[in-house]
Amino acid sequence: MASEHTKHFSDADFETEVLKSGTPVLVDFWAQWCQPCLRLGPTIDKLASEYDGKVKIGKVDTDANHATALKYNINAIPTLILFKNGEIARKFVGLPKEADLRTALDAV
Repeated sequence: MASEHTKHFSDADFETEVLKSGTPVLVDFWAQWCQPCLRLGPTIDKLASEYDGKVKIGKVDTDANHATALKYNINAIPTLILFKNGEIARKFVGLPKEADLRTALDAV
């Protein structure tokens, strides 16, 4: 069950919602057919609820948003990128531990 706090970003709104965001943004690049991505989903939703108002957390479906995935060189999923002030602050490729994500989120 997706959290109401988990955003969904697209090619059309990525610049506005992520790069120009006044708060840090954690973006989960994923696809519906990716089993590790699906396993990560509940963790993303949990963090989105817990960090609501401090960090914007959302997903980009790489199948539907090729331009954004290509721009950030997403060659493997899941890939998570933490943006701060429009710049990449941290990148995780593969299935990260929740504790590692929390450490990165707390640092920004």
